[in-house]
This record gives sequence, structure tokens and C-alpha cells, in this order.
Amino acid sequence: MDTLLSKCNKLGLKMTDQRKIIVKVLSDSNDHPDVESVHKRASKIDKRIGIATVYRTIKLFEDNKLLAKHEFKGFSSRYETVRENHHHLIDIRTGNVREFRNTLIDAMQKQMAKEMGYDLVDYRLELYAIPSKRKK
Repeated sequence: MDTLLSKCNKLGLKMTDQRKIIVKVLSDSNDHPDVESVHKRASKIDKRIGIATVYRTIKLFEDNKLLAKHEFKGFSSRYETVRENHHHLIDIRTGNVREFRNTLIDAMQKQMAKEMGYDLVDYRLELYAIPSKRKK
């Protein structure tokens, strides 16, 4: 599996020290950070990294299909590295995002497209929820 840095190198993107730090922050993220979160984390490594640099770098990566941009309802744009399809459950109270895969949902989406005369090429499922009051 290619890392974000190796994908940047394969594309011939100029990788400054600041961009490498942003790549590290994005690669190490277990959540779906917004630009401000990426900037805050990168600034802990190098205080000279400006918010404009983070915005430009994220835009560059997004334009080169290295990052996926998510615009979850009610929250600022969030980012994650591009990888195989998965779904998101968004806690509308906290903004926390949980990823999941479900082969039944995947098959159902493909079947629906087929029934409508299409071949499914991409999909995105976002579930918006609040924590259940029931004990597990």
C-alpha cells in the first residue's frame, strides 16, 4: 500500500519540509480533521507553518485525488486520505466520525444501480446519529 508521501513523490509534487509535516499529520490522523485541526497539529511540529500553507497543501492534495473532502452536514469540511470505499457514521452532537464497511449495504447499492440500468462506479453513505440511550 502506497503511503501519502510516496503518492506525492510519484506524482512529482514538490515536497517542502512543511508539506512533509502536513503529510505526516494527515497520515497519522485517525479522525477526519478539518484544515484548522491539521494546522494546529502541524504547528506543534513546526511553529512556522501558516494556515495558508495548510489550505494550499490540502487543496493541492485534493486536486490530485490524494485526499477526499467530506462536507458533513453542520460541520466544516473534513479530509481523509483516499482509499477503498467505506461508509461514515457522524455523531451530530460531537462531530466524531466513525468509519464502517458493510458488504450487504455495498451489494444493495450495486443492485439498485443495476435495476435502474446503471453500473455503479462510486458511492458514499453518511449516517447522522446520536448516541443511543440504551445500554449495550
